[in-house]
Amino acid sequence: MFRKLLTLDEAREAVARLKLARLGSEQVLLLKAHNRVLAENVTSKLDIPPFNRSTVDGYAVKAGDTFGADEKEPVRLRLCGIVNIGELPKVTVTAGEAAEIVTGAPVPEGADAVVMVEDTEKSGEELCVFSAVTSGENVMKKGTDIKLGETVLKTGRILGSREIGVLAALGLATVNVCAVPRVAVLSTGGEVTEPGRSLAPGKIFDINAYTLYCAVLECGGNPVYVGVVPDDKVKLRESLERALEAADVVLTSGGVSVGPKDLMPMTAASLGEPGLVFSGVAVKPGKPTTVALVGGKALFALPGHPTSALLMFQLLARPVVWRLSGRPAAKVETIQALTGMRLFSAKGRRTFVMVKLRKSDKNKVVADPVETGASGAITTLARADGYVEIPENQQFVDKNEEVEVTLF
Repeated sequence: MFRKLLTLDEAREAVARLKLARLGSEQVLLLKAHNRVLAENVTSKLDIPPFNRSTVDGYAVKAGDTFGADEKEPVRLRLCGIVNIGELPKVTVTAGEAAEIVTGAPVPEGADAVVMVEDTEKSGEELCVFSAVTSGENVMKKGTDIKLGETVLKTGRILGSREIGVLAALGLATVNVCAVPRVAVLSTGGEVTEPGRSLAPGKIFDINAYTLYCAVLECGGNPVYVGVVPDDKVKLRESLERALEAADVVLTSGGVSVGPKDLMPMTAASLGEPGLVFSGVAVKPGKPTTVALVGGKALFALPGHPTSALLMFQLLARPVVWRLSGRPAAKVETIQALTGMRLFSAKGRRTFVMVKLRKSDKNKVVADPVETGASGAITTLARADGYVEIPENQQFVDKNEEVEVTLF
């Protein structure tokens, strides 16, 4: 393995070309649809509002009857009834009349405007109007918000609180959304122990499965924790076969280097067609990353180092989970900063330097490298605000040089 390292761009292109099995869609209850992706256009089957409605408390009138009204010489109208909210009006407004109405109630037949209550004075069956209104004033007309037949939301829209409100306004109890990709997450290694168990000498707790599990949640996937698999050919193969059967994508960490216990590349290559896509990427950290495609399902074998595993997930696996979930391409947030010290790259490899941001005395944004002493330190990502990417053909980035920081 690793005889030929792909560049990061080549690895990304190879992942983008993966012929993944389509997941389809499903009908879910509207209250369960938050953060899901719409699988089809939603067209309104009614006008919203479905009737002309008052936007204020006041009196429904014929606008022409109020012309000339002012504080000194009010217009006097006859009260012809009351319009209640939640029911059709039982009155019709004719010339010289007004009907009492509340906000949200249907405007009665004959009326074309509503006078606000504060611009009137009621005395028995007579109403004094002190301010004229124009036709349509204080009235939301039928279909003003949404028209019958209008496409309200389009395929691919992520459903947040506002979109859910729109669908509720249309009277929909369920909605057709893209199926959520199931992502199996497992760790390998005889030294790895699940959190919650006692830690034997020489063992470490399973960091990667938990960070990757949450990373899958953050990009719209449904993670499935498989657990820890020992460095055993038979057990590893059986675990991977079960994971591929149960999930749409498989994420593993560890066992991808060149040591005697690093069984993942050969095992991944033997699981089925088309098999191994690549093993090894010219990046630091993350060089041993391996990708396979088995029966339309992607398998990402990530390094065991926590920083490397999570970084390579973000660079290569996350776009696949996004694609399968029907989401649009994620926007990468960046910020310009000055380097706080010289940053060095690994010869011939795309290098990612984790940095922490601060403000200088001159109010400039400064990116300081997060010192860890080892690519495996999980505190690297906890302390870092983002990373600086150094191209393969660049030896270093000098101090006070402007760089682009990709934010986590």
